[in-house]
Amino acid sequence: MIYIIENLANQKTFKNYIFFWIGQLFTVLGSSISHFAIIWWITDSTGSTMLLSLASFLYILPMTIVVAISGVVIDKWNRKTIIVVVDSLQAYVMLLVIIIFNFGVVNPILIVGIMSLLGIFQGFHIPTVSAIVPTMVPKEKLSRMNGVNFFFRSFIQILGPVIGALLFSLIPFEIILWIDPLTFIIAIIPLLVIKIPKLKKEVTTVEKISFLEEFKSGIRTLKSIPDLLMMLLISMFINFLLVPVNILMPHFIKYSHSGDISNLAFLMVFMNGGMLLGALLTSIKKEWKHALFIYFGLEFLLMMNSGIIALTPYQLFLMMGIVVSITGITIPILNTIYLTIMQLKVPADKMGRLSSLDWAISSAIVPIASIITGPLSETIGVTNLFLSSSIIGMTVTLILWWIAHTRVKKYYNKKEVEELSEEIESLILKRKNNLF
Repeated sequence: MIYIIENLANQKTFKNYIFFWIGQLFTVLGSSISHFAIIWWITDSTGSTMLLSLASFLYILPMTIVVAISGVVIDKWNRKTIIVVVDSLQAYVMLLVIIIFNFGVVNPILIVGIMSLLGIFQGFHIPTVSAIVPTMVPKEKLSRMNGVNFFFRSFIQILGPVIGALLFSLIPFEIILWIDPLTFIIAIIPLLVIKIPKLKKEVTTVEKISFLEEFKSGIRTLKSIPDLLMMLLISMFINFLLVPVNILMPHFIKYSHSGDISNLAFLMVFMNGGMLLGALLTSIKKEWKHALFIYFGLEFLLMMNSGIIALTPYQLFLMMGIVVSITGITIPILNTIYLTIMQLKVPADKMGRLSSLDWAISSAIVPIASIITGPLSETIGVTNLFLSSSIIGMTVTLILWWIAHTRVKKYYNKKEVEELSEEIESLILKRKNNLF
């Protein structure tokens, strides 16, 4: 049995995707507000780097496990149904958290444990949404749509921390959490209305392929695209080394710089403002020449910025804001380059497993980084941990860039020679046929 696309992406499917995408932006806003409020509540209530580390670990680990196997399911099952189910379950989890707070059970460890369920649902949601993009967005609009997507998501994520910080000082914490399930209701409406192209089954005489074989086919597809493979490899290492900064930034602001929730919101506004500018740039620019060089160069910049944040003078939040805004600019460019290459080079019937495999590999060692971040920060200090990660990251990026440059160049040179040889053999065969 094989799978084919029922309908090719066209103007109608593109309009449906825009409708679906607008609904998803509402969930991004709701999740941004609630996530910001929960992280600050944990930081303010406990002051524990260990608990922040544990919260990240319990979220990322189940997501990594699920996302590794969800791709085959995504390519077989109705993608619209998958999104509806997992988004509904995420809303139910947030309702459960709200109920717990209303009953006065405010144990941070319990909240962290329940919130870890979101990682399971995201393990299905993220690759499913990624897989439907090339089936609904025409190829000529993929790069710009990726850029526009990051632009608006960045804009909304600017509002999230600002709204979260404002509400945190005005209303009870458990009321803030209601925003997430309410935005889910708004987002589910377009999803129920639109039609998402299905992978139609076509019966053949080919022997049935096992789940393991289909998973392996995703790996073989990835290995056949060397530039995509090397980008994924560097992403895996950078994601690992950025974990301390991502997890411990609230603690770094409150306890290393004596800041408060407004300072954290200030930095997140700068960060997402940078992402807004980067997304605007990617939505305008049609294509990226020397994509591999740009990709590795920006990964190097990300790690350098982590070191600068660590060395920022006491309470100089403006300097820190400028650095994180530069980091924000790079992220949409990195994601757009990577996603566009994947969407253009990966067959549509393998996008689900490639998307899940992508997330699984790039985040495979992040749970390890999450669980060791707490003990390491307690041992060497948060600032020293940031600085060490930066130095290691810049070194690894340079090494992998040299390997990637050499391997990709060799691969495509060999491919060109093989294609030329095949063309020459075809011409020789044609001349022989003409002679006889």
